[in-house]
Amino acid sequence: MPKELLNKEDIERIITRMAHEITERNRGVQSLCLIGIQRGGAHLARRLALKLGGIGGKTIPVGVLDIALYRDDFAVRKEQPVVRRTEVPFEISNEKVVLVDDVLFTGRSIRAAMDAVMDLGRPSAIQLAVLVDRGHRELPIKADFVGKNVPTSLEETVRVQFAEDGLEDRAVLE
Repeated sequence: MPKELLNKEDIERIITRMAHEITERNRGVQSLCLIGIQRGGAHLARRLALKLGGIGGKTIPVGVLDIALYRDDFAVRKEQPVVRRTEVPFEISNEKVVLVDDVLFTGRSIRAAMDAVMDLGRPSAIQLAVLVDRGHRELPIKADFVGKNVPTSLEETVRVQFAEDGLEDRAVLE
């Protein structure tokens, strides 16, 4: 039976808090852009950008990144990866890039995302914002901004769903 970790109100509250934390850490929103990792990270990045824009009084550029071909398990996966679009329609060189994802687990997706970002340009900094950090890192990667830390076993899964996909906003532990 899935256990609800976050409901719609929790997610909205977390996004607001994270936007304030990002603004505070970066002393405003100048030279800041967000890149969401397909799929859930892209939805979260767009929502964060709206909050950041409201706080900082300017539009925050948002991009979408597909990491399927950057994954380190690409050659050993049984099924072909589903390739989605990468769309970063702005220059990232000398900008502060906030990578955004819904769940942080082993860190391998984030490593792949950093490789993809570096192929796009040379940012002045890369920061990481995640909705849920479930632990079990295999690489030395730590989020700068975390919505909720959730201790899990390796047999459990954290699933985040968003209204943008036609579902109710929530995160569940299965």
